[in-house]
Amino acid sequence: MLEFPVYLLYRVLVLFLTALPLRLLVAMGNVAGFCAWLILPGYRRLALRNVTIAFGEEKSGNELRRLVRRHFQRLGANLLSGLKLAAMPLRKTQGLVAIENAEAAHRELRAGRPVVFILSHLGNWELQAQMFPAVIGYVRNSTVFQPLRNRYIDQHVRKLRGRAGVELFNRDEGFQKAIELLRAGGAIGILSDQHAGDHGLWVPFFKKLASTTSLPALLAKRTGAAVIGTAIYTDRPGRWRMVFTEKIDAEGDSVASLTAKMNTLIAEQICQAPEDWFWVHNRWKTPRPNFLLARYKRGIFLPDGAAGLQRFRVLIRASNWLGDSVMSIPAVRAIKNGRPDLHLTVVTPEKLGPVWKLLPEVDKIILLPKKSLFATVRLLGRQRNFDVAIVFPNSLRAALEIWLSKIPRRVGYRGHWRSALLNQIVKPPRKPGPIKHQIYHYLRIAEDCGGDTSTFDRNSFALTPQQATNEKIFALCPGAEYGPAKRWLPGRFAQAAQAVASEHGAKWVLFGTAKDREAGRQIADALGETCINRIGQTTLDQLIEELRVCRLLLTNDTGTMHLAALLGVPIIAIFGSTEPALTGPVGSRHVVVRHHVECSPCFLRECPIDFRCMKSVGVEEVRTAVRSVLRIRGRA
Repeated sequence: MLEFPVYLLYRVLVLFLTALPLRLLVAMGNVAGFCAWLILPGYRRLALRNVTIAFGEEKSGNELRRLVRRHFQRLGANLLSGLKLAAMPLRKTQGLVAIENAEAAHRELRAGRPVVFILSHLGNWELQAQMFPAVIGYVRNSTVFQPLRNRYIDQHVRKLRGRAGVELFNRDEGFQKAIELLRAGGAIGILSDQHAGDHGLWVPFFKKLASTTSLPALLAKRTGAAVIGTAIYTDRPGRWRMVFTEKIDAEGDSVASLTAKMNTLIAEQICQAPEDWFWVHNRWKTPRPNFLLARYKRGIFLPDGAAGLQRFRVLIRASNWLGDSVMSIPAVRAIKNGRPDLHLTVVTPEKLGPVWKLLPEVDKIILLPKKSLFATVRLLGRQRNFDVAIVFPNSLRAALEIWLSKIPRRVGYRGHWRSALLNQIVKPPRKPGPIKHQIYHYLRIAEDCGGDTSTFDRNSFALTPQQATNEKIFALCPGAEYGPAKRWLPGRFAQAAQAVASEHGAKWVLFGTAKDREAGRQIADALGETCINRIGQTTLDQLIEELRVCRLLLTNDTGTMHLAALLGVPIIAIFGSTEPALTGPVGSRHVVVRHHVECSPCFLRECPIDFRCMKSVGVEEVRTAVRSVLRIRGRA
């Protein structure tokens, strides 16, 4: 409804501005650009982020900020003067632009070879549509355009662009006409420096992966065209230079390698006049939702491998619980493998740091202080800027830590009253189905971010095969952090352990927290010399080292159970109030002992009735389970 009034306002503004002298418009544009730099902090931050990506290693912070200010002024001057130039007589407009190295294009065209020109938003880029006919008017020349939203303004702009004789091809109508023009020996210019979205090829641009159009390379490969770059640089107020590069294509180039060369060419052109480029465009945009690139159609191309790439920095706020942290590891692996430039930082409670040290996929670990929320925020604020934060816990506190740290993309489940703190919500499955293991709860986050989770194999969950040992050392974990409803009776643990020790000549090592000392004392007293009681005496580092040499673990549903599965230790797990399909040990050599009574799983911390789920588990069936695990281990 407002299209035509907006168009009328635009035309009135253009008529007013084009009535002014060119040099006055340049001066007004400088002032307007400076004002925009002052009053548009969002664009100022975007431009500063972009120039930091491009020149952060070679320029100081003050130099980068000055570059951004000069860019705003240069952009304002070129935009206002561009309106004037589009209304001036062609010959007069063309007289304001000096041409350099046009012979590079003449050489190809006169030899009968078509040319694809790589264009970029440098200087007064709209001048190129008016300059090409003056330079290569002896062949048909064209450009591809993206229609503007306002159809009236779009018609007017197309008329201005085509007034010198450039043929315009609508990108939305396909490229067959462009191919026919090239096969007839013509030339086409394509703006190639903008974010190409989900249809782009991910190649380095200033050493940072960017979605890039492969259209110039596709057209060149389809038609045998040469690929040449052009750029319009601001020479001085009211004067410009149009510079042609030598051809960048070579025999044997693939579409991907030619696209990478195109990005290198544009970067080199930008370096010659940094303030001339369009820095307020989000060139290195983080895709939504698939910022992991494993499933993109055109994929990634790294001409020189991943060495030297600027990193895409992802922070994972890990769980506060040992078991949940271990169960999230497959998702962490999928996230890390989602793109070759990914730098992965895990934020975890200090007590769980040793778990994450086991993972080679983790580049850095930040240990959370046992202090206030704001201490955590200050700690995260001292780190290098992150592109994305992924929040594994469902708590409000975890999401608030990330939100206050001002990380731009924040991913997680809706959780507890925290939707407003996240800007990429992972949705649970729409239809309820069979119970799926908690591992898939975390894998769904990785999948939602674009990671490839199809290769996950539960049977290869362990980090490494269990270390060989000649000693018959068996581990026993009689506690459970969640509550007594998950704990088998200490007396029965002792009876089962005694029977196993007598049959196999084994020595038992008891593990647990300080809360499990009473149960540990009862079991240790019953086992005597066949037991070493380490309950409440090990750090997590020590638990890992001692557990990994044990031949098996007899346990309740505990974090230690999941840690043992990660270390490749066979497990006999006794379940009562919880559901093994949801939180059972992952792997192929484990046995779950469970009696599914009418009230289980209840997921309660304490049993409100007669504890029938655990009391129904007998000593002999646990002993039989141990035998079966040892047989499986013997065959492995």
